[in-house]
Formats: sequence, structure tokens, C-alpha cells
Amino acid sequence: MSVTVYGIKNCDTMKKARTWLEGQGVAHDFHDYKASGISREALQRWCAALGWETVLNRAGTTFRALPDADKAGLNEDRAIALMLAQPSMIKRPLLDRDGTFTAGFKPDVYEGIFSAG
Repeated sequence: MSVTVYGIKNCDTMKKARTWLEGQGVAHDFHDYKASGISREALQRWCAALGWETVLNRAGTTFRALPDADKAGLNEDRAIALMLAQPSMIKRPLLDRDGTFTAGFKPDVYEGIFSAG
């Protein structure tokens, strides 16, 4: 099983997710998309699987600080462009388990994912 966690190193939710994975002995790679960037193709895969509305972090300060004109009329293409320009707008963590994606962290959800095999 291949597990990659995408996010930002200093995010509190990321720290909780990584601590949970380590505590459960789940080997994983970490990709800091603020430091290492993220490809348009990865964002397109995530949006296709989860919906751009899930992948775009509208609750974060980066999104909320955008001018209203940038927030208006959002669609997948515009959301991907925003996330490429400012990776802090990507929901975190984003978990890739053998090509199956999960956005956000909830211990019970992770428990279900990793107890299923």
C-alpha cells in the first residue's frame, strides 16, 4: 500500500493527521505543497475524485482574504488556478491511499480507511 499525505508542514490539522498515522504504524510519504508545489494534474485528479468544492479550502484565511471578485463565479478551472497560485487554499490534509483520495482529517474516518485493509 502506498500512502502519501499532502499538506503544509506547520498546519495543526496536518500535525494531527501525521501523528495519527505514525501512532498507527502507517508508513507514509509527506508532500508539503507549500514548499514543493503541486501540479495542475494532481489538482485535477483530486477535483475529479472529490469535487473542486471539497478540494478548495474556503474556510482558510487565504481564501477569505481574496477580493470578492476573485471569489465570485467560481468553477473548477478558476478554483484550480487559485490553488496553483496559492497552495494554502488547498484543503488539508489530502490523503492519497493507492489512488483513493480523502480530504481533511477525522480520526474515525482514518480508522475506517486503514482498518479496511
